[in-house]
Amino acid sequence: MPPASSAATSQSAAARSHGPAVAVALPGTGSDANFARRAFGSACAAVDLPFLAVEPDPRRVIGSYRAALDDAARSGPILIAGISLGAAVAVDWAAQHPDSVYGVIAALPAWTGADTTGCPAALSAAFTAGRLRADGLEAVLTEMRASSPAWLAEALTHSWTSQWPELPSALEEAAAYAWPEPELLSRVTAPVEIIGATDDPVHPYAVAERWTALLPHATLHSITLDELGADPAILGTRGITALLPRRTPTP
Repeated sequence: MPPASSAATSQSAAARSHGPAVAVALPGTGSDANFARRAFGSACAAVDLPFLAVEPDPRRVIGSYRAALDDAARSGPILIAGISLGAAVAVDWAAQHPDSVYGVIAALPAWTGADTTGCPAALSAAFTAGRLRADGLEAVLTEMRASSPAWLAEALTHSWTSQWPELPSALEEAAAYAWPEPELLSRVTAPVEIIGATDDPVHPYAVAERWTALLPHATLHSITLDELGADPAILGTRGITALLPRRTPTP
């Protein structure tokens, strides 16, 4: 009889080989379940995979993501699809719960390491939070719409409005978040599909490349912001449809 630890590992691997119990999508900073659903929902529907897009609680964004993952994993191994901040939480949770993860889609990673000095995403979140506290939602929305592509302005107007008045606190929490260290990334045993935008200054493509090098079982996919804006479902098409065949057992 194999040792208990070996038996548990074998049972976990067998469970993962039969497919994820559900796909859980985690939005990025200031975003919402609506955009995460647009990004990953259609790819999951195409393969009849149960799907949950998490609506962040702006009073405790990270806590609400982790609670949703904990709840979903009670049904079996899960596929986690995260965007930006959601991608960071996804790989962090995957490293800590290896037997509960079928695979990870990490779209638009923004940084590596707890020291976020110079991290464009963290700086942007902190700056926006300050402006919101000083000038209010409508003034900041007006400025954001004037300087953003139409698709992004529409998405952020929807999510920022729904998270007001707690939005500044949510952005400050994101700005203070410690992104995964290289050592943590190296401990993620699940397969990971990394999706990086080659022209995104807030989520540098070099970060996607570094994550791909550090994660033991990662594949990198490249998109552009224009492609993402034209159809957010490109994240699911590139990520989920690539991951599932990797996990299909050979007859």
